[in-house]
Amino acid sequence: MSEQGNPGARPSGRQALLAFEFDHHTLVLLRHEVERACRTWGLSGLTLYRFVVAVNEITTNAVRHGGGHGSLSLWQQGPRLFCRVDDQGPGGAAEPHLPPPDHPRGRGLWLARNNVERFTLRSDAGGTTIVLETS
Repeated sequence: MSEQGNPGARPSGRQALLAFEFDHHTLVLLRHEVERACRTWGLSGLTLYRFVVAVNEITTNAVRHGGGHGSLSLWQQGPRLFCRVDDQGPGGAAEPHLPPPDHPRGRGLWLARNNVERFTLRSDAGGTTIVLETS
């Protein structure tokens, strides 16, 4: 059995786990594929749940605010799991903050940032890139 197929094993070195081009039609499938890949890699329980929530929030934002589609790369390097989401929207994504309680929207980036160990955001006129990291 390969190390990737053994949920308890976390291989060293960089290893691609998933690459996915997505739009609003494929968000649910993407969420399931991310969960499967993360579970195969060895995430479980609350860590798995939080990472999948973070990825789902970022990919949903890419569809809603980033041009209607995006690309996702999921990989592991050493004991760390990374997810990069790119979109080609107009840019302008702000640093995550918690909006006031009376605002019904706007919590996606905040949820993502608070459900992973490291959150990196770059946004300009060419689009937005977000990298999520956990172990």
